[in-house]
Amino acid sequence: MTTTQAPPTEATEVPMSENPVKASVFEDMRVDGEKLLAKVRELIHEGNVRRVIIKNDEGTTLLEIPLTLGVAGAVILPSLAAVGAVAALVTDCSITVERVAAESMS
Repeated sequence: MTTTQAPPTEATEVPMSENPVKASVFEDMRVDGEKLLAKVRELIHEGNVRRVIIKNDEGTTLLEIPLTLGVAGAVILPSLAAVGAVAALVTDCSITVERVAAESMS
């Protein structure tokens, strides 16, 4: 029985300083149902938002929209339609926004 070794594969390591894990910051805000869609659109256009969570008065999550960099407008349209439907059903709600934390200047 003969054994053969596979040729070594080339591995590349990324130093931690070049690929840092970015922390999240959460922000809560209250909005009227009428202003919900406009506020969500505003948050989407800010660019540093990772996720938008819409909750009712009791704290139950009604809708959660994950956002990533480079998301095309066509991908967001169904989420905005859902936000419009939620806005028609609720009078008061809260929005929790997960943002990319600003890097500290040392």
